[in-house]
Amino acid sequence: MATGIVSYGVYIPRFRIRLDEIARVWGDGEEISEGLRVLEKSVPDLDEDAVTIAVEAARNALQRCGADPKRIGAIYVGSESHPYAVKPTATIVGQAVCSSSSFTAADFEFACKAGTAAVQACMGLVGSNLIDQGLAIGSDVS
Repeated sequence: MATGIVSYGVYIPRFRIRLDEIARVWGDGEEISEGLRVLEKSVPDLDEDAVTIAVEAARNALQRCGADPKRIGAIYVGSESHPYAVKPTATIVGQAVCSSSSFTAADFEFACKAGTAAVQACMGLVGSNLIDQGLAIGSDVS
């Protein structure tokens, strides 16, 4: 059975901060510019966090391909900035996208590759026929 990505969804907060403003505050503009290699960064609004970003990205992915959320057998969210210590972001996403009540869920934490680890876990479950479809999300506000 072929295993792969059937859809993707994106959500980027609308507010921005210019890199030169960050450099002005931290006083090391050249190192910041060289390290990030961008002119500006997105900044979440007061009511946005890794959960709301993950929910919006998941909704966009499901809408893009017309997938039935009830067929999702796993939801994994990778982030460096989960807002809760003991309440999994993945279960909040599942509830928000109206998935079934029978799915495996977990949060992944791993600097710069938590989302990739979520994709790998979902692909392993689909490839082994343990689930039909999985939802892997990378979401951060750090």
